Amino acid sequence: MVALARLQVEVAASFAVFTLLSSLQACSSETNTAGTGGVTASTGGTGSGGLPGTTGGLSNTGGLQSSGGLSNTGGSSNTGGLSNTGGLSNTGGNGGSVTGGTSNSGGTGGTAPSTGGSATGGTASSGGTVATGGKVSGGGSSTGGTGGSATGGTPGTGGKATGGSGGGSCLTPPAAEPVQGWASVNGMNQNGTTGGGNATPQIVTTLEAFKSAVSGTAAGVIYLNAVLAPASVAIGSNKTIVGVCGAEFHGHLGFSRSANVIVRNLKIVGYGVGDCTKDPAFDAAVGCSSGADAVSISTASHHIWFDHCDVSDGTDGNLDINAGADFITISWTKFHYSPRTDNVGNDSTGAAGHRFSNLIGSGDDVPEDVGHLNVTWHHDWWADNVNQRMPRTRRGKIHVVNNLFTSAGNSYCTNSGFETHLLVENNVYNGVKNPLSPDANGDMLARNNVFTNTTGTTTANGTGFTPPYTYAPEATGSLAAAIMAGAGPH
Repeated sequence: MVALARLQVEVAASFAVFTLLSSLQACSSETNTAGTGGVTASTGGTGSGGLPGTTGGLSNTGGLQSSGGLSNTGGSSNTGGLSNTGGLSNTGGNGGSVTGGTSNSGGTGGTAPSTGGSATGGTASSGGTVATGGKVSGGGSSTGGTGGSATGGTPGTGGKATGGSGGGSCLTPPAAEPVQGWASVNGMNQNGTTGGGNATPQIVTTLEAFKSAVSGTAAGVIYLNAVLAPASVAIGSNKTIVGVCGAEFHGHLGFSRSANVIVRNLKIVGYGVGDCTKDPAFDAAVGCSSGADAVSISTASHHIWFDHCDVSDGTDGNLDINAGADFITISWTKFHYSPRTDNVGNDSTGAAGHRFSNLIGSGDDVPEDVGHLNVTWHHDWWADNVNQRMPRTRRGKIHVVNNLFTSAGNSYCTNSGFETHLLVENNVYNGVKNPLSPDANGDMLARNNVFTNTTGTTTANGTGFTPPYTYAPEATGSLAAAIMAGAGPH
């Protein structure tokens, strides 16, 4: 009887042990549930030593590790358990929007890093969400954009990225640098030059839309995305005009009583490309000077800034400033002409073709010019076929600093005319004639300029003037290369 009781106890104990072992095996065999909030990590290991899951799924490299027991809900790998069902899905790369694809089963909330980064290991979700731009972490490679690839993982399928952080759109122009020179100075009831300020940009693609957008005085930011047919267009006030995607304006841009305007990143081509008679205003009795400038800034216009433009083939001039205009900066702009002659009319210039680029002041006897015509020219490039007026000046205080002159075959470059005060410094004159042309009734101070393969005057020891703004002239050693690479639209 005692033996029977002992036997019953042993059987019960064995049964308990068997039950405990079965329970532990069941725990070890438990499969992961679908992750609902898994967190990506840059390190972490795959599950090791566990039994294969009954619902499948490859383990994520980059998941959080759990020590023993059941695998984490949320798609984390465990040590000693089963690999989870599915990996973490990417929900965005470098700020991009998702345009296609759905997350895989398991892991519906994994967060991608804000700056991207390539994943090492891990299985990409099949049909997972793809970030627009940016690199994914802990998953497969993005299709499109600049998404990163997983090393050792299966490439993600399904989903499509639009754009991406590596390319960018031509509709987004380069950021402008702060305005320098005279356009930054307060005056005439205007504080510096701000253009259209923070107005929402409007993209225009037709001539009529452009004319409408640039007129009036309401603040406006206009992106021109077109090559416009030749026309004459009047510019209003408080405007920022930016060329995008290779935009070109042809004809004549006119500023009359305009204030606070920025024009940048734009190619401007005058009417007189190779032939002044193409200009609607051309008068054979006069010659090329009867036509229009490519740009004219006139009639008390003020606080005008041209930056990173390309201006060429004005019938009269490329960019002229007169009639009391003031507080003007022209920066990082290239001036040039197509070959042409000017053989007819009482103002004929013959072989020179009236390729006279920049005139400041239209005459010695213009009362409204007194105290005005203050202009800064910096990082500009006078290039092919410009004959003279780089610039020619009257009345104002003109600052010519850090510019490049390579217009071989010219007659003269920089002039100081009637009652002008010119400060000409840290410029590069290369292969030109008469780099400096001070008139007897003008004043020019030239300093720290470089003259290479030039003939004619290279010194001017007038008084100049002290600019009322802060600036730091650049050294001339690499200036020519910088201007050749940087001037004009980008």
